[in-house]
Amino acid sequence: MLENLKTVILLGFMSAILIIIFGFIGSLFNIRGLGIMIGLLLAIVMNFVSYFYSDKIALSSYNAKIVSEQESPNLHRIVGDLANQAGITKPRVAIIQSNDPNAFATGRNQNHAVVAVTTGILQLLNEEELRGVISHEMGHIRNKDILISSVAATIAGMIVAIANFSRYALIFANNDNGMMDIVGSILLAILGPVAATVIQLAISRSREFKADATGAEICGNPLALASALRKLEFGTTKYPMKEAKSTDAHMFIINPFGNASSKLKNLFSTHPETSERIRRLEEMAGKPLSN
Repeated sequence: MLENLKTVILLGFMSAILIIIFGFIGSLFNIRGLGIMIGLLLAIVMNFVSYFYSDKIALSSYNAKIVSEQESPNLHRIVGDLANQAGITKPRVAIIQSNDPNAFATGRNQNHAVVAVTTGILQLLNEEELRGVISHEMGHIRNKDILISSVAATIAGMIVAIANFSRYALIFANNDNGMMDIVGSILLAILGPVAATVIQLAISRSREFKADATGAEICGNPLALASALRKLEFGTTKYPMKEAKSTDAHMFIINPFGNASSKLKNLFSTHPETSERIRRLEEMAGKPLSN
């Protein structure tokens, strides 16, 4: 309950940032009220679109293809088996053509969910490890994370785009505008994307730990997921996903840009440190995973 309340507050804050940015853009043209109204309407539209079309948006962003049981029988078998163990409706299955070994789940609820995996992850992991990864994604679906994650990605992307646009709006601003409006718009152009990223981190990092724990429970093998995370960290460092966007990197099981190498970078990463995730999974299993 507390986690759901926290999410509502965070998403409300993201919408508020969008409204404020439009308010400042409007003030540059002496139409602050209209700018606020546009921001409010856009925030409502973005939440609506994210709710009903989050799966399509996420899949199209990475050219993911929905595959049938005939096209990928083994993957469908694993997904069906784990969905049954998780007690949820079997999600659709999609494959992304990418060397980056990764996966994500999306959709507004378990009845409209999709689990997408890359060709890289299918080549890198053995079946037990793959089951661990897919169980993690089933955890997101069962924990109702997928809608929150998709909505955050959509609105964060819009905040970044609009904040960047506000910098160009200064060129056409009315000369009669006060200096405070102009300074405020510049600050929003800088702080808007930062605020969106901070909100994403607050949503994502704790939920990854929870999905790891739920996934380990579903597949019954915490060490398989731990082993998969070790391989994925190495694989994403070697084959980072070039087409990935910072606004939706939090959707993947592991950072698609490769693991951050320093404590400072980890502080601003969309994912918790992989070593800490592995440590918690090993603790669940009651023994460390050998190197």
